[in-house]
This record gives sequence, C-alpha cells and structure tokens, in this order.
Amino acid sequence: MADMPEGHQGEGFFATKLGDVVGLARKNSIWPLPFATSCCGIEFMATMGSHYDLARFGSERVGFSPRQCDLLMVMGTIAKKMGPVVRQVYLQMAEPRWVMAVGACACSGGIFDTYSVLQGIDQVVPVDVYVPGCPPRPEGIIDGILKVQDLIANESLRRRNSPQYKELLQSYGIQ
Repeated sequence: MADMPEGHQGEGFFATKLGDVVGLARKNSIWPLPFATSCCGIEFMATMGSHYDLARFGSERVGFSPRQCDLLMVMGTIAKKMGPVVRQVYLQMAEPRWVMAVGACACSGGIFDTYSVLQGIDQVVPVDVYVPGCPPRPEGIIDGILKVQDLIANESLRRRNSPQYKELLQSYGIQ
C-alpha cells in the first residue's frame, strides 16, 4: 500500500498538493521497457517471475513500444553499433522518462574493454539509476526499481522544463 502524501485531513476530505498526487500515481504505475541484450535480461525475466514478482511495485505491464513506456531498462552489453538504437528508443519515449542501467556492461562496459563495446550507456543517454552486478541478482533489480520510484515520487512537475534539465539533454545532443 502506498504512503499517503502530506496534507490536511478532515471528516470526508483530504487536501494535498497536486505534485504529490501526480508523483504518487506515477511512482506506482511505471511501465518498463526492457532493452535486454545479454545475461542481465535473464535475471530480469526471473525478477518478473512469480518468486520475485515485480508487479508488487506497479511495474507489471512490461511494454515493448517506446511510445507507451516511461522507464527504459538497458540490460547487458551494448555494442557501439547499438548505441544509436538505444538513443532512438530513448527519443521515442514520451516525457517524463527515466533510464536504468542494469548490470556491469550497461553501467561501464563490464569486462569487455574493447573497441566495439560501449563503455556505459551514459555515453548516449542520461541515466537515472545504475544497478551494478554481473549479472545483478533480482533483488538488485528490484532495488533499482525502488530507487527509480523514489526519484519519481520526489520529482517536481516542473523539473522537465527547468534550465538544468534542458542543459543536461543538450549535453547529449537531444533537443
């Protein structure tokens, strides 16, 4: 059950800030888009299974269309040729959108320090949460989802229009 936001409560009414209600709704209805290329994808499948049950956290609907999802979960080794594809998928997602790098390869290139492997997806898209491990356990992926939920719940409705956010996107060459 979700925590009630701060507000004024009386008999038959509850008043709070719109931003808190929107944050609570967004936090508990994340639609993840898994971009799995390696063994981290198998751990994500285990996370979605009945034993770990990611649906408890409002992430039951896994989407495979970027236009319907708001959390891009990049899992596994990303070759440099795949970098533009990850970026295109990110750009096709509607705002607000968040990115989670799952596994050592998505975070930093992992053990593959070669010319063909991207040394972290933060070279092509801004990343909100990093989940380390090779591969990370399902508990680590759930912890990453909880961290994303904390970001979403505490995010201002106007943050996406702030000069800092626009500057961040421009540093990645995104308009």
